[in-house]
Amino acid sequence: MTQNHKKMSENCFKIFAGTESRYLAENIARNAGIELGKVSCPRFSDGEFEPCYEETIRGSFTFIVQSTFPPADNLLELLLMIDAAKRASAYKIIAVIPYFGFARQDRKDKPRVSIGAKLVADMLSVAGIDRLITMDLHADQIQGFFNVPVDHLSAVALFIPYIEKMGLKNLVVASPDTGGTKRANVFSKHLKTDLVICHKSRSKANMIDSMTLIGDVVDKDVIIVDDIIDTAGTITKAADVMKMKGARSVRACATHAVLSGPAVERIEASALDEVLLTDSIPLHVHCDKITMLSCAPLFADVIQKVYENRSISSSFI
Repeated sequence: MTQNHKKMSENCFKIFAGTESRYLAENIARNAGIELGKVSCPRFSDGEFEPCYEETIRGSFTFIVQSTFPPADNLLELLLMIDAAKRASAYKIIAVIPYFGFARQDRKDKPRVSIGAKLVADMLSVAGIDRLITMDLHADQIQGFFNVPVDHLSAVALFIPYIEKMGLKNLVVASPDTGGTKRANVFSKHLKTDLVICHKSRSKANMIDSMTLIGDVVDKDVIIVDDIIDTAGTITKAADVMKMKGARSVRACATHAVLSGPAVERIEASALDEVLLTDSIPLHVHCDKITMLSCAPLFADVIQKVYENRSISSSFI
């Protein structure tokens, strides 16, 4: 590396936000001790949009914060911002995607379907990212879809301290389905509790036919652990079954608040005492049972460490 290139790479780091993740990017920038970068996204009358950086990013580490939850505009805006940064001579382009959309399409589990997560990874790579920072992917193997470094953060570092402060005496951790057993086991180990598993069967997506409980919840304070709450059908069904089986209290924690369709109404009407969520996706509705924990300090810490080329191991529990 020449002296000029070295000086350029050590210039600065800047954080920019996609339209729907500005609220989170502002908090990340505040925790990182810098101002959020200026970017605009004018729209044409037909809905087409054109992201534009309103300040120089030449030679800088450019962090672009955007969760790619539906609609697909959020993903397309992120891709256009990456392309614009590359053409504006940014030194490094790091996509910060707290919620990685399309992650549930991580394999071909039936004929004639796409592997959406792989396609999104390819698009991000072609657009020009040098690194990805994300949190609680629906499937860990998605990291392997990228040929650039992936920093896969976990909301465990946010949830565990909060749960410990509750002082629950008869705590037990539960997985709402067999696929989430590994995730729930991480919580169980840190909290030194037993693990309960719910076995569910579906006839189609977002439709649960039956649920069976494996483990003892009698007179227990249950914490159901998941990565996403979408329609809340699984999490509320699990809570209701556990209360019927004798649980003293049932809480849920999930990283990504997709909360589509009747999700909030189901949570309010369910046996759940509290639902812990992060702000990886903006919450536009109010629910007394929902408690939001900010992931901004976690991302700000990792962004600073990536910029300074330091280990991020200490950011994980």
